Amino acid sequence: MALENKKTNIRGRIKARRNTVQALYQWFITNKSPDEVIYEFEHDEYKLAKTDVEYFKLLLRGTITHHRELDSRIADLLDRPVDELDTIERAILHIGCYELEHHSDIPWKSVVNESVELAKMFGAEDSYKYINGVLDKVAKDLRYNEIKDVS
Repeated sequence: MALENKKTNIRGRIKARRNTVQALYQWFITNKSPDEVIYEFEHDEYKLAKTDVEYFKLLLRGTITHHRELDSRIADLLDRPVDELDTIERAILHIGCYELEHHSDIPWKSVVNESVELAKMFGAEDSYKYINGVLDKVAKDLRYNEIKDVS
């Protein structure tokens, strides 16, 4: 029973990340408040079905609250200015950076892998490679001890 709950929780978080990409995209385009975006998602039963709704809200609010810091963190790692990033790539990088920085309970490899999967799902054809490269560098900075222990 506990294993099934863990699988359900993992699936719910995966869905939360997917919804957060879409919600962040909406926020970047419309600049609505996080609460307005959450309200719209909560009133679409299909979007949040099987989603860890609390984690979705936490990720969305956290990435929006810290968006300037997240942009600063990735700025030196990019081959172009942050504001020239594809909006989907920017959303995925923000989610990955936010989780690496604020959710040390999630292994760094899981954060990077989940972000790569989001890029494969939502991004341009090879954007997953770009996401992987940037987040790998962020992880080496933020999770140095965790990465060092694995090496």
